[in-house]
Amino acid sequence: MIFKKGFLFYKFFNIRLLFFLLLNKNDLLVANDLDTLLPNFIVSKLKRIPLVYDSHEYFTGVAEIQNRPFVKWVWKTIEKMIFPHLKYVMTVSDSIAIQYENEYGIKPVTVRNCSKLATGINSYSREELNVDREHLLLILQGTGINIDRGGEELIEAIRMTENVSLFVIGSGDVLPVLREKVRSFNISDRVRFIPKLRWEVLMRYTRSADAGLSLDKDTNLNYRFSLPNKLFDYISAGIPVIAGNLPEVSKIILDYGCGLIIPDINANEIAGVLKNLSGNRESLNELKRNAQKASEYLNWKNESERVRDFYRQIIKPDFLMQ
Repeated sequence: MIFKKGFLFYKFFNIRLLFFLLLNKNDLLVANDLDTLLPNFIVSKLKRIPLVYDSHEYFTGVAEIQNRPFVKWVWKTIEKMIFPHLKYVMTVSDSIAIQYENEYGIKPVTVRNCSKLATGINSYSREELNVDREHLLLILQGTGINIDRGGEELIEAIRMTENVSLFVIGSGDVLPVLREKVRSFNISDRVRFIPKLRWEVLMRYTRSADAGLSLDKDTNLNYRFSLPNKLFDYISAGIPVIAGNLPEVSKIILDYGCGLIIPDINANEIAGVLKNLSGNRESLNELKRNAQKASEYLNWKNESERVRDFYRQIIKPDFLMQ
């Protein structure tokens, strides 16, 4: 790639992808999100090859383009031009599927980003982690720890509590801000930052925690409709979820009784929940049991059957066995 970011990156990437697809033999095309859809659609028409649009988010609702009207217009124009002509579409939540159906009259199949079962993965001991046994241990994980995802308010809430420790594992734009807050609040002994890890290692940390956090704010449609990967990682690890009141996440928590919902993402609300949970181990243990039960249903072994059923519409059964 000659260009590494911005408009020229996406333009050059799509041109490269177009020629790659034209010059290679394919039986099936899968466009992963809107930024790969245009060249796949063109080639699918030219070669008469089936095309799957696998939308991992509500792309035109992502936070990064809401204040960039021209960029948003470009992507929305591409979507409007192509989406009504698509036959095979999947996405990651029912809310996104309904949004697309309302806009284009086509309802995608929902395949949630459920995690593999983590039952064979051993947790770390508190001694190995150098965390006090009496502390409520929390984890915030993800590769998109960005603005409007509750990280700043969470760090302020940790400052307002006692006997609570936090691991922040992953990457994201807001991490430098969080590190500075931790330093200024003088809570480095209770908040630890860890870079991205392989899933199996990450889950050792996750299984060691008492609860996982998913604090996305309702600032854009993509966050509102999301079902974050970390939600299912927490459930797979058998730990309860502390989350904001977004429709898809709330439904999971309420249906399975596997966590707590914070009505408003602010430091006082978060601190209140953490204090109550820290002081009520019986309630915490019940939530853990419910999360463990939820993992028996919300796992990739079960969810992947939806993927097989989806592709059975398109390709021969023997191809699915490869």
